[in-house]
Amino acid sequence: MNLDKAMVIVGGGQCGARAAHALRLNGWGGPITLIGKERRLPYERPPLSKGVLLGEWDASQCEIYGEAFYREQGIDVIVDSAVVAIDRQKQFARLGDGRSIAYSRLLLATGAAPRTLAVSGHDLPGIHVLRTDVDANEIARELLPGRRIVVIGAGFIGLEVAAAAVRKGCSLTVVEAAPRALMRAVPACVSDLIVNMHRAMGVEVRFDVQLRRFVGDSRISGVELADGETVPCDLAIVGVGVQPCVDLAAACGLPVDNGVVTDVTLRTADPAIFAAGDVCSFEHPLFNRRVRLECWKNAEDQARMAASNMLGGDEESRFVPWFWSDQYDITIQIAGLPSLGSTTIVRETGATSRVFFALSSDGVLVGASGIGTTGEIAKDIRIAQDLIAKQARPSPATLADRTVKLRSLLVAEAQ
Repeated sequence: MNLDKAMVIVGGGQCGARAAHALRLNGWGGPITLIGKERRLPYERPPLSKGVLLGEWDASQCEIYGEAFYREQGIDVIVDSAVVAIDRQKQFARLGDGRSIAYSRLLLATGAAPRTLAVSGHDLPGIHVLRTDVDANEIARELLPGRRIVVIGAGFIGLEVAAAAVRKGCSLTVVEAAPRALMRAVPACVSDLIVNMHRAMGVEVRFDVQLRRFVGDSRISGVELADGETVPCDLAIVGVGVQPCVDLAAACGLPVDNGVVTDVTLRTADPAIFAAGDVCSFEHPLFNRRVRLECWKNAEDQARMAASNMLGGDEESRFVPWFWSDQYDITIQIAGLPSLGSTTIVRETGATSRVFFALSSDGVLVGASGIGTTGEIAKDIRIAQDLIAKQARPSPATLADRTVKLRSLLVAEAQ
């Protein structure tokens, strides 16, 4: 491999930063260039909807590595810049300022961008999405006691924002077009518990609600629904999901399908180009389907794996998905893909804590959702990850019986 050409990482987020470090850890001695659109060094996003909104964290505390680290590692970080084209034949990436960087291998870690609502009034001041540290700081400044806030979308981002805003003394209404919350993430019994928790905190949560337009003159003053009702508000947060940033890949002729298409090793159709993180649509051997994952752990896992494979490795992406969300004083942890389950088994793990196991139609454990305190659900979720990795077929009765230690199922699988 040509040490004169750089390992180029397009995308200055968590996945890109971890991949750059992993390249050095795996012995790459040539140049590494990390290119990001945002104006600051790579940072983690989960704290934005939690500690940053609450004023408990400063955005600078979310940075993954400081400037000194990149200098010591010999990693060239280019911020506030974008790759506008990739020449696959000559193997160089062209930046918006006209510079071209030759690459030996290139990693697309371009992430995802918030979906917007193309309805009347969508550009009024007071309407926000939450993806970047700039977004989080702008919203945090507006979370003032007594303010009326409408959150559009009952996904994890919307519900985390609602929880933070309640703690700041705001009045909350959450509207969701789907018949329930978190439809793609957890079973109905889990989402019902989460929604009931929000309602107990005074949040109005409404489903099967379509948005017609945003109302206001110089600033948003309300949200008009499809039935003609207007919900007054001082602030609106749109949390209707994200879409993978695939334009660069598509423009250079790489296949895209709900993300940049890769094989199980994260290689694209071009053997010199890889993709990882939120933008990556990959074959998952555990679930026998193509998936794209939007979570912290996937960015961490795939960054390390992509770096290894860029250097000639052949590791497969068999990681069990894991995700968490903190809302009020409870934690939600999810392992695997619960949406693939056809049967849900409930296990009590504490006075108010539960783990919900998702079994496929042929009895394979495909997901687990825990809700409660971290100490009462984390261990069982970790064991569930191991069982999912082994494609175990545990007895439903055993899963439900809290007197039976889940670790015993791992031992049985190993025999």
